[in-house]
Amino acid sequence: MDFRHLTLPSLQRAFKHALTQRTLLALLVVLLVAGCSSTKLAYRYADWGIVWWVEDYITLTGDQKQQLNRDIETLRQWHCSAELPRYRTWLDELEADVAKGPPSETTVAYHQEQVFDFFPSLLQQATPVAVNLLSSLSDEQVRELATNMEESQQDMEQEFLADSPQATAEARAERTTERVERWLGDLNEDQHNIVQDWSASRGSQTEIWLQGRRNWQLALLDVLEHRSEPTFPQQLEALILNSEKVRGEAYQAMMRESRVAMAELMHELIEAGDRTTLTHLQGRAEELNSDFKTLSCAPDPEVAGG
Repeated sequence: MDFRHLTLPSLQRAFKHALTQRTLLALLVVLLVAGCSSTKLAYRYADWGIVWWVEDYITLTGDQKQQLNRDIETLRQWHCSAELPRYRTWLDELEADVAKGPPSETTVAYHQEQVFDFFPSLLQQATPVAVNLLSSLSDEQVRELATNMEESQQDMEQEFLADSPQATAEARAERTTERVERWLGDLNEDQHNIVQDWSASRGSQTEIWLQGRRNWQLALLDVLEHRSEPTFPQQLEALILNSEKVRGEAYQAMMRESRVAMAELMHELIEAGDRTTLTHLQGRAEELNSDFKTLSCAPDPEVAGG
């Protein structure tokens, strides 16, 4: 994705689906899985992406938008100074492991867990941002949020659930291929077959994920009914930090199994590749690492200025 050729509406669309209920994971998701050609530019515009995404669901007042911009800038400053060094350390280790040759399944699983380990601290730091915004919503804005979340849910169900289990699996294979190729490069025929078989074996994973998403949204609307009460920050924090529990037992079991399955898939794809696969993976890690090293933590004047 080349941001130099994007207009404002297309930038908005690019970020629209980068966020789930864990709103501020954009700062990590954009960097590690969005596949943009310029990580530095993507990082700089992640805060704008968050605001645009929020405004897809809620029409903000001027005061709310200014407060959200300030809060996101504070979050970005923390993330840049505290988290990017952690990313660089991980990428150094990934580069070193790939340079040794095809990593073992244990090594692949280890690096997957390193990425998941970045989430808790980010969610913890993002929670006050969500509290400030959501506690300020009017009844009309909450109704607007409920309507837009329902429309978004229906859109996703139409997008991800095809007419038959076979068609749903094929669509899952296309999404999976797109994601893994960002790290491994173009897949060969054997690798494509591995992705197809893997996607077909996922069963009702998509349905469970979508139901978990709906469960979380309903829980959020319930919590928002108490947004004027002193316990609201604690209730929202529990909802954000323990979202898998809210999404249901089926979702939790699916996520546990999915982590293992994804690590196995990546290992199989690397094994079925050649030196080009490893070269692409190492190059991707080096590219991200280089971008992280040159990113500035200076405040964004356009955001800071309101």
